[in-house]
Formats: sequence, structure tokens, C-alpha cells
Amino acid sequence: MTLTVPTDSLRRTAMPVLVALSAAHFLNDMIQSLIPAIYPLIKNAYALDFAQIGIITLTFQISASLLQPLIGLYTDRYPMPYSTLAGMGFTLVGLVGLAHAGTYPMLLVAAAFVGIGSSIFHPEATRMARKASGGRHGFAQGLFQVGGQTGGAIGPLLAAFIIVPNGQSSLAWFSAAALLAMPLLFWTARHRALAVPVRLAGHAAEPEVAHRPFREVAFPLAILIVLLCSKTAYTASFTSFYTFYLIERFGVSVQASQLMLFLFLVSSAAGVLFGGMLGDRIGRNKIIWFSILGALPFTLALPYVGLAGTAVLTVLINLIMSSAFAAILVYAIDLMPHRIGLVGGFFYGLVFGLGGLAAAALGIFADRYGIDAVYQVCAFLPAFGLLAFLLPSLRGARVS
Repeated sequence: MTLTVPTDSLRRTAMPVLVALSAAHFLNDMIQSLIPAIYPLIKNAYALDFAQIGIITLTFQISASLLQPLIGLYTDRYPMPYSTLAGMGFTLVGLVGLAHAGTYPMLLVAAAFVGIGSSIFHPEATRMARKASGGRHGFAQGLFQVGGQTGGAIGPLLAAFIIVPNGQSSLAWFSAAALLAMPLLFWTARHRALAVPVRLAGHAAEPEVAHRPFREVAFPLAILIVLLCSKTAYTASFTSFYTFYLIERFGVSVQASQLMLFLFLVSSAAGVLFGGMLGDRIGRNKIIWFSILGALPFTLALPYVGLAGTAVLTVLINLIMSSAFAAILVYAIDLMPHRIGLVGGFFYGLVFGLGGLAAAALGIFADRYGIDAVYQVCAFLPAFGLLAFLLPSLRGARVS
């Protein structure tokens, strides 16, 4: 049952919870983003090739993906808001391990701990954001994603100005971020406003979607998975190899390449919030197909432009493509509204797992054919956005 409360009450309850969750997401994903941000540093220090770099990403993202659906499925039945604190604890241990790892296997173990922390954090945090949405699910997921995307963007910038000059051990300084996130997560876990959904007085509640049998949702879920595959694979080419591409092709410094990566990633913040809010108004379908297919002209042009053109096009590409995830996630939850934790865990896990597999495959490809070829081939991935036209509209569907 949806509870209608006055606007000022909503601001005292749901919005502070969403802001706190977004801030915790910022800190969590900032820590995660430090892993690919230090790749140029550890590549030289440990004499790694591109395939080994890709395996670090694979280890981190596979460990982040395997547990998420299971945790989400469990918390659908037994909500565990305090589990987010445990997740941040794993992330803290992994971060300290990365700072002091002396061998390549230890780097892999530490990266796996950070991944496990993410697998615990995301399903329950997604549920909290949904509960605190006030019926504006796209806006809530967009705001939650803004924190994560901004944190992911700031990591390379911090790496450029703190970790690169001071070395691998300076990663330990960012333990403060995990320690700061813990009281935020404790507060959101205690907050009783998460117990029931709330919505703005005077706003019609977003229609609930029928609890459909799996055979009816299998086809649209399959399309969403393919779309997410194309988006994640393209994004993985940037998070793992964009700095190397810039250094090799344009001869920029490591710090300059990190700044360029920051520009690419920071554009995500605007994209996810825009996509989430607009999806509430015009429907998820339109946002999904535009956010993937709409980037195609720019991805095709990217491998053939200069440094300034590369900077402009990468921002445009990510601004468009980043609007997809919030819309895909909310659409999937609308298909299975009684399985919020499972859907959130599965799709977050899918992003991490696919990203890791793509990074490993692209690393092998780059070793064989060169880093330029990676972006020439990946340029065609957004063409899969055409499949979004096959997604059925969910507007007007109600619980039977």
C-alpha cells in the first residue's frame, strides 16, 4: 500500500535518505575507480602486459558480479539494510591490500576484496533507493547513480594528483573514504522512512506493474541483457585502456591521460540523472534506445579525430550512453517489481561481470592488434541499440 504524506514530510524523510545513499555510492565507486586509475603505474612497476591488466579488471568485476544476484534474492525475502556496512568493510580491506601488495597475485586478491564489497553494497542500496523514491523511481535511481558515476569519475583525477606522484602505497590514504561512508550507511539502515514507500501529495503514484510469470518477461529481459552487454563492453574499453590509447596515440603524459579519463567519466553524472528523470516522463523505452543507438555516430568518428576532437567526442558519447543504466534497471524492476533485490543484484552483477570479461578480451585483442584497433572495433557496439525498439511498453500496466 502506498502512503501519501505531505511534501515537507517527504523532504524530511525520503530525500535525505536518497542523498545519503548517493553520497555513500560516491565514496564506494570512487574507491573502486582507483583500481583502473593506477593501471599505468602498476603496469610499469610490475612489468605487466595488457592481458594481465585486463585480468585485474576481470578479477575485480567477476568477484563483484557473482554474489550480487544471490544477495539480492536473499534480501528480497529478508531485507538486511546493515549489510551495506559489511560491504564497505570488505572494500576497506581490499583498498589497504592494494596499497601494500608486493606481487601480482596479491594485487588480484586485493582487487577481489573490493569486488566482494561492491557485490554486498549494491543490491541492498538499490532497494533502499527504491523504497525512498516516493514513486519517482527513475529520479531516485538517477540520483543514486549520480553519486556512483561522480565517484567513479573523480577516482582518476585523484590518482593523477595524489597516487601517481606519491606511489602505490598512497592508496591507503583513501581508507578515510570508506570510514566516512560507514556512518552514512548506518544512518540509512536505521531510518524508518525506508519501511514503506512514500509519494508526494498531489502526485499520482506510478502504476505498479503486474507480477508476471517469467515466460512473459524472458524476452524483454534478454533484450535488456544484450543492450547492457554492448554498453558495458564499450565502457570497459575506456575504463581499462583509454589512458594507454591517449598516451600511445597522442603522446600525452600519464597525468594528462587521467584528466582526459576524468572528463569521460564525469559526464556520466549528468547523463544518469537526465536519463532517470526523463524516463519517468516519456517512458523507459525511448531513453534506452536513444542512450545506446544515439551514441553510434560519435563512436564511429572517434578513432579518426585528433586530441581535441577525442576529448569532445568522448564526453558526448558517455553523456548519451550513461543515461541507459538507470532506465534499464528501472524497466527491469518494473517487469519484476516483487524482486527488487534480485533484479538490482543481477544487473549490477551483470555490469561488473561483463565489464571484466570485456576488459580481459580487449586486453588480449590490444596485445595482438594494437590499442587503436580496440576503438575501431568497439565503435560498432552501439548499433545493438536497434534492439530496444522490440521492448514492449509498460505504461499503463497494473497489478492484477
